Amino acid sequence: MAGAAVVEDVEIDAVVIGAGQAGLSSAYFLRHFGLTDFVVLDANTTPGGAWRHRSPTLSMAEVHGIFALPGFPFDAADRRESDPAADAVSGYFAAYERRMGLPVLRPVAVQSVRRELDRLVVSDGTTEWAARAVINATGTWTRPHWPYYPGAAEFQGRQLHYADYRGPEEFAGKRVVVVGGGNSAVHALSDLAGVAAQTVWVTRRPPVFRDGEFTPDTGRSVVAEVDARVRAGLPPQSVVSVTGLGYTTVVREALAKDVLHRLPMFARITAYGVEWADGTSAEADVILWCTGFRAALDHLAPLKLREPGGGIRMDGTRVLSEPRLHLVGYGPSASTVGANRAGRAAARQIRDLLRTPEAATV
Repeated sequence: MAGAAVVEDVEIDAVVIGAGQAGLSSAYFLRHFGLTDFVVLDANTTPGGAWRHRSPTLSMAEVHGIFALPGFPFDAADRRESDPAADAVSGYFAAYERRMGLPVLRPVAVQSVRRELDRLVVSDGTTEWAARAVINATGTWTRPHWPYYPGAAEFQGRQLHYADYRGPEEFAGKRVVVVGGGNSAVHALSDLAGVAAQTVWVTRRPPVFRDGEFTPDTGRSVVAEVDARVRAGLPPQSVVSVTGLGYTTVVREALAKDVLHRLPMFARITAYGVEWADGTSAEADVILWCTGFRAALDHLAPLKLREPGGGIRMDGTRVLSEPRLHLVGYGPSASTVGANRAGRAAARQIRDLLRTPEAATV
């Protein structure tokens, strides 16, 4: 009979979980504030965070813009507008890790974080890092949201989430229902124009198109609105529900192709399509769910952080019920701009926490 697996124990000051924009920013600032005894754990096999999983048809011309990581700007002049964003951003992240000499370990898929005396123990099933503080920066890409609608199990066609969308070619000649009111849905509709036999766009709420520039004042008001929900212990809402759809390159292209004809959400899914409450229907070969993502926080379940409202009550990036834990890239820091700011704030607070060991005991 084989013996039990040996688990390696490592004592360390801090652990960063995730090496996307939020995780790399946090790691940079931990070092900036004088911390050296930390590690970054990333579940991916190569750098790039969620960007490495994006559709190859999403080009640099179509993304909202790449916000530079601290200390090493992203030079858009080095990239062609036609370059896939997945390749360009992943290459930038890889160069950043090398340039900054960040201690990233991969692939390390964290399974759990639990309390143990004055430590938070981060485990991947093989190694346990007993940390005095943890920054969680796992983002949302690994938790695509699939809303339930009656009849979904009976549908005879294909259903997929935007997380698995890799371009329009496989949908040539197909009738596709695209569900969702954000930029992902608009990107898919633009992509599928002239390739799919038919597209039907459905959303729960009428889309709101935003005129004008997305200014710093606009950004602050959006962050404040999301922050208010998080402080109340409610789950953060999607960014597009607050900002609306700006006239980005993707939106302008979709408008030019005349594919943004929104219908209200259907009531049920049938074997061969979708049906609305008034009895009208549309046949479909594919339903593409562009319905967003939820925060990937299942590994934090042992800490029992959820409030009755379903969210995690926080003050900035710090979890109120567990001050040794910071969530970066969650709620108001979910944007790339917000992630850099939040990484700095979290690292500074962890530096202060580690200087006063008595404060680390919960």
